[in-house]
Parts: sequence; C-alpha cells; structure tokens
Amino acid sequence: MSVTQSQPSSVSASAGKVARDFSAQMQEIWASTLSWFETYWLQIIVAGVIAVTIVIALYALRRLGTKLCSPERGRGDWLLIVGRVVSKTTNYFIIMVAIRAVDGYAQTPPTLDRFVTFFFTLAAVVQGAIWAREFILGAIEHRTSAEHFQGEAIINAMGLIRLLVSVVVFAVAAVVLLDNLGVNVTGLVAGLGVGGIAIGLAAQGIFADLFAALAIIFDRPFSKGDQISFDSSSGTIEAIGLKSTRIRAYTGELRIIANKNLLDKEILNVSGRDHIRLPFTIGVAYETPPEVLSRIPAILTELVEAEGGKAARAGFEAFGASSLDFSLLVDVPGKDWGVAHPLRDRLLVAIMKRFAAEGISIPYPTQTTYTAAPDGTLVMPYPQHATVAGT
Repeated sequence: MSVTQSQPSSVSASAGKVARDFSAQMQEIWASTLSWFETYWLQIIVAGVIAVTIVIALYALRRLGTKLCSPERGRGDWLLIVGRVVSKTTNYFIIMVAIRAVDGYAQTPPTLDRFVTFFFTLAAVVQGAIWAREFILGAIEHRTSAEHFQGEAIINAMGLIRLLVSVVVFAVAAVVLLDNLGVNVTGLVAGLGVGGIAIGLAAQGIFADLFAALAIIFDRPFSKGDQISFDSSSGTIEAIGLKSTRIRAYTGELRIIANKNLLDKEILNVSGRDHIRLPFTIGVAYETPPEVLSRIPAILTELVEAEGGKAARAGFEAFGASSLDFSLLVDVPGKDWGVAHPLRDRLLVAIMKRFAAEGISIPYPTQTTYTAAPDGTLVMPYPQHATVAGT
C-alpha cells in the first residue's frame, strides 16, 4: 500500500518544485526590472519616445501602402503589388521593431533582453513570410495580367498557387524560426523531404500536368485564341486548364490534350508569325528563247509587287522533266490568311495573263517514245504527212 502511494507523492513533489522554480524566476525578473527602472529611468523615457516615433513612422508607411492599393490600378501593376506588400505589415511586428530598436539604448536586463529577442525573432520571421508570400503572388499576377490570361482557369490556378506558395513559405519560416531558437531541425527537414517525395510519387501525373499549366502561364508558348500546330494536328486554342488544353481543330472537332503531353511536343505557333510565305513553282517550255528566260524573274517580281506582296525569291530553280522550272516565294505582311489567299489567286491569274502577252508557254507534262526498226534506223513516233502537189 505504501508503494502505491509513493508515486502520487513523487509527482506532487516534482510539480511543486517546478512551481517554486518558476515563482523564483519570475520574482527575480520582477526585481531586476524594478532595479532597472530605478537606475535607468531617464534612458527608458528617451527610449520610449524614440519607440513611439518609430511606431508612428511605420504606421504612416503602412497607410501609404494601403493608398497604393487603389482599385483604379490594374491587376499586376507593380505599385499595387508594393502597396499590398507594405499594407500587410502587422501591428505586432511594428511594436516589436520599435522595442528592439531601443532595447540596447536603455540597458535592458539580460533576462528581459532574451524575452525581447525571442518575440522580435518570432515577429520578424512571421512578417518576412507574409511579405514574401504577397510579393511572390503579386509577381505571378503581374506575369498573368494580360487580357488573354483572364478567365476561370487562371482564377482557379491563382487559388491553387496561393495555397502552394503559402504552405511553402510558412514551412520555410517555421524551420528558420525553430533553427534560430536553437532547435535541431535536421530531422524535421528530412521528414518534410521524405513526405514531399511520397506525395509527389503518388500524384506525379496530376502534378506534372499542373506544373505544365504553370509553365504555359509563365513561359507563354501560346495563349487563348492562338493558332498552333503540333504533330499532325492543328487548331485554335480555346481554353487552358490546370490539367489539359482544349484546341478547336480547323475541321470543327474539339481536341483535348494533357498539358504535359502538349509541352513535350514541338509546337508551331502560327499566330506568332509576322508574314505568310506563299511558294510557287512555275514551269515554262524548253523552246522559250534565252533572252525571254532571263526576263522572267523580273516579270514575276513586278507582278508580286503590283499585288501588294514581296518577292522573297524569284529565279531559275531546275531543269524539269517537261519544263524549265522557276521558283517564286511571296511574303504577304501580317498573319491573316483571308488576305493571303485572295492575293495568291490574283497573282496566279496575273501570271497567266502576262505570260500569254509575252508569248511564254507553260507546257503540259509530255513524254515522247522513240522506237527503232530492225535495221537500227529510228522510227518516228508520228506519221509523215505527204506534201500536197503544187504547194
């Protein structure tokens, strides 16, 4: 029975010892604080005035930041971002900055100084995390502030980005705070790393498409409304989601492709072109006189410029099977096929008219077969016409 009663009594004794030690420590702090006030009262008053001045200045700076957050400023404006960062300054941080700034001037007792250092470190780390989060989110909004990045997909993406940035920033802040307080964070960092790897492996497909969507947002290989070609497909971008991109094919159907798979391909952004190149191969008869052949490039260039295009190249290309082939490359300014196609049609008609006026023949593909008689003489492929007598 005595053994059973010894355990509660030992616990009570330990609790009582802790309470007495805490009480003694608080009495010591109180006594040292009173002694400090009695000795350095003038320095404490001066430090208090300085601290109040610092607090007033920091509150004025925060109000200035709030004014910069005017709704008249566009989304992603840098002044709006700076104002939002400054306006997120907390009261706790302002007060701790003022106290820490005058802490050494007033000859604060070592015990009280440790308390001030602890609470200032806590305020600085938390405030730094808040500022970092707001600045990162503001930079992302600035990057996605263009008109073609508005819409439900971007709003959903920003919500997810805000969550991810908040988790990462405050996790780093917690590790930094614990490290400054003397806690061994090696095990914690290792655990966070292992947990992150496990989560990444479990949802690697989702995260791959998500990060691909973020890459599209930041790198901007294309945007909504752009015309692109990839592999053997082509179409117009209708929507960029967090997991997939929707492309309206020129034939009418809607193609849906995962963001990661799309970025793994070579993408030709047709909307990014500044001109449209139209290629032509024009054949003329072998019987065309050399002096006429030498004038054909100039004739083609003249016709192109008359139609509003630019001849990137006009010249002899090759000896064809049935014709002498000339190459013509025409650049049409802009990216509108509605302008390029009619120009091509007009140019073809103009070439036909000009060649007809110049007596330049565009031959049909022809082939002549020659045979030999038993004695080796050539047999002509067409009958000889007898000459009419008297002519």
